[in-house]
Amino acid sequence: MTEMFGVESEVAQRIASSLQARLTGSERRAIAARPTENTQAHQLYLKGRFFWNKRTGADLQTAADYFQQAISADPSYSNAYAGLAQATLLMPFYDAGASQDMFPKAKAAATRAIELDESSPEGHAALAMLLCYDFKVRESEAEFKRAIELDPNYATAHHWYGNTLLTTLGRFDEAIKEGKRAIELDPFSLIINADLGTTLMEARRYNDALAQLRATLALDGNFVYAHDILGSVLLLKGDVNAAIAEYEKVRTLADDDCNVLALLGLAYAKTGRKTEAVQLLEELNECGHKHNVRNYVYALMYIALDQKQTAMDYLEKSPDNWLRVDPLLDPLRDETRFQKLVARSFPENPP
Repeated sequence: MTEMFGVESEVAQRIASSLQARLTGSERRAIAARPTENTQAHQLYLKGRFFWNKRTGADLQTAADYFQQAISADPSYSNAYAGLAQATLLMPFYDAGASQDMFPKAKAAATRAIELDESSPEGHAALAMLLCYDFKVRESEAEFKRAIELDPNYATAHHWYGNTLLTTLGRFDEAIKEGKRAIELDPFSLIINADLGTTLMEARRYNDALAQLRATLALDGNFVYAHDILGSVLLLKGDVNAAIAEYEKVRTLADDDCNVLALLGLAYAKTGRKTEAVQLLEELNECGHKHNVRNYVYALMYIALDQKQTAMDYLEKSPDNWLRVDPLLDPLRDETRFQKLVARSFPENPP
């Protein structure tokens, strides 16, 4: 493994020299870096990254297992800790764990990654996400900028900076620019492509979102998350039947997806199918016995049932970062409780 990384570093340095490149200090460190001397740890890390990119709850758990094994093989392997942080912090969004359980674990792993290697863009990006989820906007932005400074070509840092922090703050032009840059750096990443569609949806650029999501599905027609978001865009455009068709595809592709039950409930409610929406609430409750369902998902279901105060009860338990921009929450925007919740959640950047 030592020889392998040594050869890679030498080749990179020769290329940079032949191109008369002016490397920054962090770029020189990246070229010379040897992430681990342990071949087994590196292979386990790569397996973890493979499953991390698949973006399902089960795959994120598998990824975390591989990252943990990599850490066991080499406890000083910074990348493995960063991978563990990045897998764990995503789990609550894929019904694979509660945020109050996962976020502290992710923070510990991200902190350890940075302790072992302060120049780890993966570690700083993970920490930036966690700070954003904690509504610490300024600190989050500083960490994202640090990650990008350390590696300007790190697609995930651009992706998360745009889709998470900038989008939640309503800085859509910047967010879209970051999303497009991430795609330039990693054009075949399904999640990066799909999340640009999400950002465009939050910006209410629905036609652009449709085009982006359909381009994503052209890469992989079975990517569940893209069908999920495509359904929401169609719903917001008023094409309810097409939205229902997308949500039904999600149920076919992932029969354990709890989130889609609430989205389907919203669509049924718009067509007057309230009885079926109530049945979906029962299914969601059953799904919640098997998986961790976010309070945001329950809020959407109660919006579908026109029970706004109950929806607010759920949102107030754990405010969602996209509160101020999510068009699916528009039915609550005139509610005093909702307005106060947004103000409390974003004290540094009030709407």
